[in-house]
Amino acid sequence: MDKRLTVARRELASLRSEKTIVLAILIQLLIAAFSSFLAVGLVSMYDPGSASNGFVVSFGVTGDASADLAPVLASDDSWEAEHYRTQRAAMRDFRSGRIHAVLAVDRTADGSVRVTAIAPDGNIKTTLVVTQIKEVLDKLERRERARFASRLERSPVAPPPETGASPYFGFTYTVLIPLLMFLPVFISGSVAVDTIAEEYDRGTLELLRVTPLTGVDIVDGKLLAMGILAPVQAAAWLVLLSFNGTNVANPLEIVALVAAFSVAIVAIGAILALRFRDRKQAQFLFSMAMLVVFSGTYLLPEAPANTVARLAIGSPTPFTHAMVALYLACSLAGYALVRRVVGVRGLLTTA
Repeated sequence: MDKRLTVARRELASLRSEKTIVLAILIQLLIAAFSSFLAVGLVSMYDPGSASNGFVVSFGVTGDASADLAPVLASDDSWEAEHYRTQRAAMRDFRSGRIHAVLAVDRTADGSVRVTAIAPDGNIKTTLVVTQIKEVLDKLERRERARFASRLERSPVAPPPETGASPYFGFTYTVLIPLLMFLPVFISGSVAVDTIAEEYDRGTLELLRVTPLTGVDIVDGKLLAMGILAPVQAAAWLVLLSFNGTNVANPLEIVALVAAFSVAIVAIGAILALRFRDRKQAQFLFSMAMLVVFSGTYLLPEAPANTVARLAIGSPTPFTHAMVALYLACSLAGYALVRRVVGVRGLLTTA
């Protein structure tokens, strides 16, 4: 074990010269340390409508079915409606900047409502106006569904339920925390590919082979260094998030999940580096493998990002805990596979 720790310390010390890796870690550190400040701007990109607090959108409404839209616009204080007899008059005020958007509402021959929305182009308020138009149309759709429900011969697909959750809450627990947890995993896997492939490129593997280290010792030390990097970062990010007022439930289980993924991903990177030995080829195949693996996880009943979100919020189900156990088992299987590849097939040679 001492020999493996020596290799692990050597690998961790060499990371200080990898400017790309250090920069990536510093960026994550910045996000975690100042999450309460960065969340304001990030949420604006994640949910533009969240930045519209206090912004009142003036709609110019025209058309023979404009009366059907009036109750919808009256239901929200952030919307104002001005009715026009003709669309030409509404467009005149729209171009002058008196109103922010035009909604032409017409009733078709089959009784359905057709809405033509006109929003400003290239204006700083365009995103906010378009977001508000979408909300107006969503509410109009729900109202029309309820109004004509008795006439339907069969039930259509139900619209998604309305939620009153804060976008900051949703962004923090479903985007920010999973992002901070899994980014170190990708970095660890990529570094594992480099640290093994570069031994072949620089010809330093022979120096390690003449020491008392076995092939399994060398790979174990490298996997240990890269495998602990991600969970240590994840734990640090959770501590920094808690200092910023973001309460994270089940931190130990989240770190265990990150450790499981870290070991599994590092094992994949190590196998590719041992098999192909060329850094560029191994890194390319590693990137493709990550796309396949993480895309495939979304076919599971509960994706890893959802598992982290449930644990962080504090609402895990028994199935959530079962998925964590499954990931841990897969990581141990990946580690065992690497040891078998090195010990039995002897890939850690320069021949």
